[in-house]
Amino acid sequence: MHARKINKEIEIKLSVSEYADELFALTDTNRQFLKQWLPWLDSVTQLKDTKIFIQSQLEQFAKNEAIHYTIFDCGEMVGVAGFNKIDHTNGIGHLGYWLAEPFNGKGTMTQVVEALIALATDELNLQRIEIRCATENYRSRAIPERLGFMHEGTIRRAEKIYDKWLDHEIYGRLLPLNQSSSTQT
Repeated sequence: MHARKINKEIEIKLSVSEYADELFALTDTNRQFLKQWLPWLDSVTQLKDTKIFIQSQLEQFAKNEAIHYTIFDCGEMVGVAGFNKIDHTNGIGHLGYWLAEPFNGKGTMTQVVEALIALATDELNLQRIEIRCATENYRSRAIPERLGFMHEGTIRRAEKIYDKWLDHEIYGRLLPLNQSSSTQT
């Protein structure tokens, strides 16, 4: 669960403190590109902010509440993905992701999300995955649409990004129920 080889080029690894320098640099380099969709960029202005974030993610991982992966393409860090929240009571994983601008449009994130679906089914015993994307973030929305998620609706004014409000599209995918988690009548 800590690392997965997706194909000969792409690998995901649990985000750890050793990645902080590189992840901060990747975030900083892609700040303008990411800022159109992600509200937290102004709170990540120094390396220590990324270190605090990774430590927080590791604490959530230790409590089985989240899993944050760093994505590598041919050994180069290109983005992140993971379950930002895992609701074990209801078997729901809330999936989030971002890629550095030069790596968009190559199918990388689709493959990563496919691997995370397999992880959710095989190891996390989840019954549902939810992805929320800004309505106008067509590249991000294409991933759940391509992978058979159902568009379940729109949340209006779901998130304030700097000086504007964004609507969110909600996508859900039901996973096979594990016999031990389903109730029999």
